Amino acid sequence: MSEIRTAEQLDQEAAVRRELEDFYRDGKPPWDWGITPPELIAVVEGADAVRPGSALELGCGTGTNAVYLAGHGWRVDAVDLVERAVLQAREKVVTAKVDVNVLCGDATRLDEIGLPGPYDLFFDLSCYCGIPPHRRDDYAAGLTSRAAPGARLLMFGYGPEAFDDPISGVTADELRSRFTGWSVTDVTPGTNPVPTFWFTLRREASA
Repeated sequence: MSEIRTAEQLDQEAAVRRELEDFYRDGKPPWDWGITPPELIAVVEGADAVRPGSALELGCGTGTNAVYLAGHGWRVDAVDLVERAVLQAREKVVTAKVDVNVLCGDATRLDEIGLPGPYDLFFDLSCYCGIPPHRRDDYAAGLTSRAAPGARLLMFGYGPEAFDDPISGVTADELRSRFTGWSVTDVTPGTNPVPTFWFTLRREASA
């Protein structure tokens, strides 16, 4: 059965896409720093580093972090909604001479993209917090169905207080309610001038 969305929901989705496209067209997406954050480096190289496996980056932007993961032995798929970002990411992959599968698509509609998983690691650098609320359950379901037992999700998100738009942002309580079969294992405040957080979720091994 096809999904039925209201006119307001369609407007929300279109507004998000336009805003993202505008950022990349202007060359100033504030979340695409070109530097791999230390929080991800700690997961990959830190004292409690995760053994390399399969990874999926949601909202990969120009591919900085997907390339980093591939360079450290991970099998990486990456997806972004904006074609301009995807093209730049593919160029970065070629330059770095690593193997990353970069696809253009909606992180809330993974079934349409052809990414079956399973994945041991999901990385999200402010993708989820910009998704309209009516699409967030589909995002969570898509990751859950593709998560290997014990999989980890590392997510950077802006708190709702950071936006004039009340539907944007993310909280730990929301993640607990949407991600069935997962546990929120860590919430660390970011260092940004507005409220931001690093969330770590673990998929239950028996789920």
